[in-house]
Amino acid sequence: MMNSDRYDYIIVGAGSAGCILANRLSEDGSTSVLLIEAGGSDQSIFIKMPTALSYPMNTKRYNWDFFSQPESHLGDRKMHCPRGKVLGGSSSINGMVFVRGNPFDFDQWQQLGAQGWAYKDCLPYFKKLETWQGKPSKYRGTNGPITVGNGNNMLNPLYKAFVKAGQQAGYPLTKDYNGEQQEGFGAMDMNVDKGVRDSTSRAYLEPIRKRKNLTIETKALVQRILFDGKKAIGIEYQRGGKLHSRYASKEVILSAGSIGSPSLLQHSGIGPREVLKDAGVELLHELPGVGENLQDHLEVYFQYHCKKPISLNSKLDLLSMGLIGARWLFFRSGLGSTNHFESCAFIRSSEKRKWPDIQYHFLPAAMRYDGKAAI
Repeated sequence: MMNSDRYDYIIVGAGSAGCILANRLSEDGSTSVLLIEAGGSDQSIFIKMPTALSYPMNTKRYNWDFFSQPESHLGDRKMHCPRGKVLGGSSSINGMVFVRGNPFDFDQWQQLGAQGWAYKDCLPYFKKLETWQGKPSKYRGTNGPITVGNGNNMLNPLYKAFVKAGQQAGYPLTKDYNGEQQEGFGAMDMNVDKGVRDSTSRAYLEPIRKRKNLTIETKALVQRILFDGKKAIGIEYQRGGKLHSRYASKEVILSAGSIGSPSLLQHSGIGPREVLKDAGVELLHELPGVGENLQDHLEVYFQYHCKKPISLNSKLDLLSMGLIGARWLFFRSGLGSTNHFESCAFIRSSEKRKWPDIQYHFLPAAMRYDGKAAI
């Protein structure tokens, strides 16, 4: 064991939530904060360049590379579930598609008992988070850390053709799916700032890294939470082949993601009795919901041949990609500065649905998230 240190707050996981928490909590100069992350630096060009999103998403250095168990309703296939293992977490490896969620989702949460989580309660925080580059609106923020816009503003004609096709099929148009009306076809938002991925690490952590009351430890894998009775008082983690411990005088905060946080709770003795018993973990507190009911959405590809040579597939050869990369390196502009998801749609699968349950991302090229072109 290394000599232990004490902080007011310990934040486990420097991902989308952890970076924001570190920023907010360390605003008080009298408060000491430890932010701990299993991954390493996010300074890779492949993380920063929006068009290179398939690289960090499929690199084990930055990705936990989780897979599901065989899914019986999907031909027993194992589904890939990328999660970020790097400063910024999944916001450093995802597709940068910026979607708040439908207001009715939040209102339903409150109806089910989550008081204070209605859309009207969350909207001020959505606005506080962003600097919106589009038309001013009472639904959008103008002075937040995360820059949100439309990339190259749908320069490729296929983006607008997709939106027009939706309108011709009888669906509504939406001027801002993160604003007054989600349902419909329209432009898609992305968290990209001046051609660079605007992850929570870049937006919330980089500006405050020199705060004297903030300590950031990377490549540190938390093993378990330390307790005094049933009060969380610290953490135990591995770093550099050694076991370390750190203690919190106020709070231990888990922000290790939808998989990492429940896993850590179970390793610490909190969870369903039988699950912990089967794993040989001593039960500290029985909490049946931990590790259960994780739901994710499926994504299905629809790919079509383009009648005119205007798709991005003509830019997938090595020379074209090299030129795109060079322009981005020198000017942070061009095709390297966008995630290419610049138009989208939110529709209902049935008239019986009260709000959209299908989300379309349109990409003017036939390729997959692993970066390979369609066969």
